[in-house]
Amino acid sequence: MDKQELLVRTAFKLFYTHGIHAVGINRVLAESGVAKKTLYHYFPSKEHLIEATIRYRDLHYRVWLTSRLDSVSAGKPALLELFNALDDWFHSRVADVESFNGCFFINASAEFGDRDHAIHRACAEHKASIVELIHKHVDILLLPKGVAENATNLVALLKEGAISIAHVQGNLNAALEAKKVLEHLFINSDAL
Repeated sequence: MDKQELLVRTAFKLFYTHGIHAVGINRVLAESGVAKKTLYHYFPSKEHLIEATIRYRDLHYRVWLTSRLDSVSAGKPALLELFNALDDWFHSRVADVESFNGCFFINASAEFGDRDHAIHRACAEHKASIVELIHKHVDILLLPKGVAENATNLVALLKEGAISIAHVQGNLNAALEAKKVLEHLFINSDAL
């Protein structure tokens, strides 16, 4: 692993575990064993390093989640698999994704609350990409346009709610509870 990647991975782990503002550059340097001059060669500021951790987490999370959804049939099975994947993440059963400590993108955007800030925008872009992934599977259901948009939003809200409940309330079964809600809607709705 090169030093740039080592810095990003180390910073991500620390930021995700302790919070971005709570972790200083010196701690990243101490944990990574990389010299300050090397850090500033790759990242002119802490914000540049934070943006790199956002891109790092975005890539790894999307690859993992996409592979989970692709492991089953598209459409309803994949939408339900989303919640199985979340359940595995909440219970720290996923080797490819850091043990669950809430959503890094929610946490980071809360620390950079200005919606025009580059870090906040990067977090919003991640969330939009996950909605697009969900929409891809809703599209397969061949629902009318308005219904498809509502179904996409519903699944995204169930996902975000499960993550928040698991983290804030400690209910690690929130993903399976959200999945039951979605299954109930699939069974009891002609539109879905």
